Amino acid sequence: MESNLPTAEELAAALRAGEVTSMELTDEAIARIEREDKAINAICVPDFDRARAAARGADQARARGEDRPLLGIPVTVKECYNIAGLPTTWGMPPHRNYIPDEDAVQVSRLRAAGAVVLGKTNVPLGLQDIQSFNEIYGTTNNPWDHRRTSGGSSGGSAAALASGFGALSIGSDLAGSLRTPAHFCGIYAHKPTLGLAASRGMVPPPGPALPVEHDLAVVGPMARTARDLTLLLDVMAGPDPLTLGAAYHLTLPPARHERLRDFRVLVLDEHPFIPTGSAVREGVNRVADALVDGGARVERDSPLLPDLTEAATLYRQLLFSGSVARFPVEPYEQLQAHAAALSADDQSLDAALLRGMVFSHRDWIEANSRRELHRHGWRQFFAEFDAVVCPITPTPAFPHDHNPDPMKRRIDIDGVEYPYFDQLVWAGLATMPGLPATAIPTGRSPEGLPVGVQLIGPMFEDRTPLRLAELLEQEIGGFQPPEVGRGVVAPTDEGA
Repeated sequence: MESNLPTAEELAAALRAGEVTSMELTDEAIARIEREDKAINAICVPDFDRARAAARGADQARARGEDRPLLGIPVTVKECYNIAGLPTTWGMPPHRNYIPDEDAVQVSRLRAAGAVVLGKTNVPLGLQDIQSFNEIYGTTNNPWDHRRTSGGSSGGSAAALASGFGALSIGSDLAGSLRTPAHFCGIYAHKPTLGLAASRGMVPPPGPALPVEHDLAVVGPMARTARDLTLLLDVMAGPDPLTLGAAYHLTLPPARHERLRDFRVLVLDEHPFIPTGSAVREGVNRVADALVDGGARVERDSPLLPDLTEAATLYRQLLFSGSVARFPVEPYEQLQAHAAALSADDQSLDAALLRGMVFSHRDWIEANSRRELHRHGWRQFFAEFDAVVCPITPTPAFPHDHNPDPMKRRIDIDGVEYPYFDQLVWAGLATMPGLPATAIPTGRSPEGLPVGVQLIGPMFEDRTPLRLAELLEQEIGGFQPPEVGRGVVAPTDEGA
């Protein structure tokens, strides 16, 4: 790997060989954070004393002959996960002092695997943005250009990894929250199949940490290489022991292929609802060219692909139908009135959003039935293909935009402005049916910003897009540490 930042796999090998101690790795990571994070603001809740204690414990365990997948490796955790003794705020000022007394199930799995938790990474307010800023912790800047966002809602984790603050991180994804920050910061992330990894304890404060079956949201790994993603996914995967019993063990099927030339891939770079910017299109084409050069079967269209227009509409309805569950009565009734006034032939994304927000249970059941038809379509598709390569968002990282009304924000795509949230359609392609998707870096834009794409795979065959990511990393290169943006000062923002 052409990087001065070692992978988790390399660190594990060095620890096993006795070439380095966890204390040395942890002190080095803490020193880097203390030296460089003032400009990035990725680590919003440091936990350095306990990290050093965990590192000492890891070194003692190794001296006793113990070994575990992440023993002694420094990692970070997205702020929205409960960690006993640390605040869990989701960036919401009323909950700035909420401190849970129990670790989230995924934090427990990290600790059981031997990881050293350095602290928590920054998020947007309520995890509901494609950027990461809030009144409690401020703004996280993109390590490549501090004037730009690191993405959201796992933007702190992506910025931390790109900056070398730990070797791994865990995040979550409902609207691209793992994949978009990875794309913006030049790292890897994996949105697992829906339900593959337990999420208990990743809950808005002050809610109780109960087992919940999520409709769209997942938790997943972030790393600087594809192999590290697999290493961390193996720690995270598995159902909640409260729902299926601690003895239950989930075994994911192996990747469909080991060689690039055996993969059958559909490449997409156009969406009916939003154009793809030139920098992202070039990234998609770099991957397509590498696949062709490697002997893979590459197609640019297929009648088997489920309808992208209906998929985006369904995704927006399902996404926003859950967002109003706790709305006060009066604003909810206003939404109902607005939705009722829509023209029946208005099939825009904004209309889908509004209709979704006032769904009846009957409406939701109907939408869910159509989702099942899409899942069936994807099963037929994946009988003929192994993966889809497509954008994550239409552009590289955009400049910070803290307009308090997100509906007034715009995304600039090659000089033309579009509604801010319309850029979520590509993330929704995998989220709506619950498919696994791996975000990979593909190189840089003409401006020098990272550009990523996603590899969407068959349900519960997460190892297939992860293996494809690994093979493509060998062909087109992977993570590169930021070369531009160091010392660029982000504009001040009083609202964050």
